[in-house]
Amino acid sequence: MQFLIPEIQGAVEKVLVLTGLIAFCLYGKGIRKAPLLLLIGFLCLQFFSWTLGLWQYPQWVIDDPRLQDLARLFIFICVAWWLKGSTRNTLIVWGLAVAGILLTTLIAPDDDGWLTGFTGERVGFGIRNNQHASMLFGVSLLGLLCFARRFWSDGNARYLRIALWCLAMVMVVTGIAVGQTRAVWLSATIASGIGLILWVIKSVLEGRTRHLTKYLITILLSIIIGAGILLSTLGDSLNHRFHKESSVISQLVDGEITEVPYTSIGIRINSWIAASQWIAERPMTGWGPEGRQLVMSETTWLPDWVLAKYGHLHNYFLETWVEYGIVGLVAMSLLAFWIGRATWLAWRGNAMPNDIACFGLMFFIYWMIISNFESYNSFPTGLFVHNLIVGGLITHYWRWRLSHQTA
Repeated sequence: MQFLIPEIQGAVEKVLVLTGLIAFCLYGKGIRKAPLLLLIGFLCLQFFSWTLGLWQYPQWVIDDPRLQDLARLFIFICVAWWLKGSTRNTLIVWGLAVAGILLTTLIAPDDDGWLTGFTGERVGFGIRNNQHASMLFGVSLLGLLCFARRFWSDGNARYLRIALWCLAMVMVVTGIAVGQTRAVWLSATIASGIGLILWVIKSVLEGRTRHLTKYLITILLSIIIGAGILLSTLGDSLNHRFHKESSVISQLVDGEITEVPYTSIGIRINSWIAASQWIAERPMTGWGPEGRQLVMSETTWLPDWVLAKYGHLHNYFLETWVEYGIVGLVAMSLLAFWIGRATWLAWRGNAMPNDIACFGLMFFIYWMIISNFESYNSFPTGLFVHNLIVGGLITHYWRWRLSHQTA
């Protein structure tokens, strides 16, 4: 719904969030304390930063503290509540999300869809921009890898499940290729590699090595065949994209950051340098909800065309630091720690299947990397992914908590 019928998505989301939050507050005894305290803490942080701005630099402060900016990170509370601790519900919702993403690509504008991508042009399938579409494909890839065993296992409609998995995998991998987003290439490769290593280690420790070599050979051959097909059809454009900014990267490696050209990477580097100057003035509490816009609009040495075109820093952690200071980064770290600890406890307590726990870990690695190159959590697409996946993880944690309370 987020991508297929965005016209009604907003209204449906508000109803689900409002009713879910009310139900959680009324009936979530035993599980509501920690997330609600975190939510209240985030709201207080935003209000405090905004109030300081009214006092110290009123000329740059907006009338609204925009408490919803960080509060939207907690929509996962409602998602987790409605999932009711069910693995089946979680997988269905995640599966529908992937199906919705893939269906959206089929109805994308002609100049931003598959056919254009196959010509070597970079495309985004009408989903905000190229980076956001690629990010969604990357998350989908991790899910398809982690849950492959559920599709390939014996049982009802096995061949249909395998066919759907193969079709989705082809679309996702091809989408990542034609999206030509290097941060997604990097983060998906690292996250998948770590997941594969952990799977091999776990198989060896548990003595399940009988078919391990066969699986590894199959994976290797699939990678070689897939890479060969992509390189034979999109090799020139992928090679160009991969090496496009090698000179800028070499310049950065050599420590030459004073005259970085305003390429795709260069714009990021220069905006990050500008952000560091603003951070140095208010490192603890930041500049409030308009901090990222202030960096891009009030930094006099940035070119006018950059100021006009970009209103964010392409780095969610830097944006948090600029807007809410070190206090904001600490708050984000506390939220991440709570989610990670909850996932660990649910998995260790046998309330969360291995593949979901592995997906949670791989997603965390993926999200941490790509958030350094784009501020996904500042946009609806990133919030959609964050809340859907975190909600699926936390619902298992609450199931574990409630089972211990009634035991």
